[in-house]
Amino acid sequence: METVLAFVVGVLIIVVGLAVSIGLHEIGHLVPAKLFGVKVTQYMIGFGPTIWSKRRGETEYGIKAIPLGGYIAMIGMFPPGKGEQAGEGSTSFLRGMVQDARASSAESITPGDEHRAFYLLPVWKRVIVMFGGPLMNLLLAIVLFAILLMGFGVAQPSTTIGSVSECALPATSERQTCEPGDPEAPGAEAGLQPGDELLSVDGTAIASWTESTAIIRDHPGQPIDVVVLRDGEEVTLEVTPLLSERYVTDERGRVVTDDAGEPVTVEVGFIGIGPASETVRQPATAILPTVGENITGVANIILNLPQRMVDVAEAAFGPEERDANGPISVVGVGRVAGEVASLDEVPVASRAAFLVGLLASLNVALFVFNLIPLLPLDGGHIAGALWEAIRRGWAKLRRRPDPGPVDLARLMPLTFAVVIVLGGMSALLIYADIVKPISVL
Repeated sequence: METVLAFVVGVLIIVVGLAVSIGLHEIGHLVPAKLFGVKVTQYMIGFGPTIWSKRRGETEYGIKAIPLGGYIAMIGMFPPGKGEQAGEGSTSFLRGMVQDARASSAESITPGDEHRAFYLLPVWKRVIVMFGGPLMNLLLAIVLFAILLMGFGVAQPSTTIGSVSECALPATSERQTCEPGDPEAPGAEAGLQPGDELLSVDGTAIASWTESTAIIRDHPGQPIDVVVLRDGEEVTLEVTPLLSERYVTDERGRVVTDDAGEPVTVEVGFIGIGPASETVRQPATAILPTVGENITGVANIILNLPQRMVDVAEAAFGPEERDANGPISVVGVGRVAGEVASLDEVPVASRAAFLVGLLASLNVALFVFNLIPLLPLDGGHIAGALWEAIRRGWAKLRRRPDPGPVDLARLMPLTFAVVIVLGGMSALLIYADIVKPISVL
């Protein structure tokens, strides 16, 4: 019962955290819009039927049934058309979509509020309004990563041995469990034990695990002395690293991949020991680099999204396994949060740190995703405003008449297609997270 309750609590924390993130995102739009005089008729968290709402002044604030997003309704999102008629030729359906968007925009403008339409704002103000939402997610991510790094700390490899392999298998071996006949790992053969603290390797004092790894990798087939602290006494052991295929890792211990996403391997010295981890609080200078790494990671996922969605589909409808680092839906995120929260063997602080990190990563994802330059995302509106500035600047440079605002209503057919694609991807991810979920257990 306690495990089930912890699972539910973990899911609720993510649901509430996501709702707060969405709410702050929309506040990022709402505040500058009101400051610039745009009339905002609605501020809503969620989509679908309204569960609760309350009107304050000219704005209705509310919560809707489907907590998968939010919006604010600003009057006059699109400029009036220039005499274009609906229902002409073979593209009447598409023209109808454009006209409907313009009509809806025009109907949102009540008499006396014509000067408060969004499309009348200068370009820089429109960019601020639309960028305000993603910016709030970025700021929230920075705050959450600050709590994670400076408050909880990050697990890092220590100089204490946490595990000693019984055998030496290549990194790319199909199995990672020892069987009779497998070569004995040099570390176990030399007598190294979990709990031993590395003091020096081949005569070099060890201050970090990566230092010991570098020395061992550079001495395949060569006997080296390893000095450890065991039960308060220094013990010297002679170890001969075995030449073995291992993964290439970066300075943070992560496996390096090539352009095709495959792990990079190299033949180096190997003795078969792994580090114990310790939680270390990070300085404030580590926050922005961590956020930057997360932004880069999300951007790479988005750039490779078509192939990743193909992989998800093959896993969902076939025997393939899900990529643990691939995209997941809100359902998958909630499941992972629940599983971590229910791990009794993991300290409460570690579980809390994981949930904080998960919410921070979600906000980074919201920041990057919303900046994709496609409508109806914020990035689409920003791109339209910037194109308008370029077009007007070019016209002014050539001393030609002002071309006026960019008519983003013309892009409604493309917007409709983007919505269909995003809806399809969401449905696929949710299905995959139900039938073949990514699990941390």
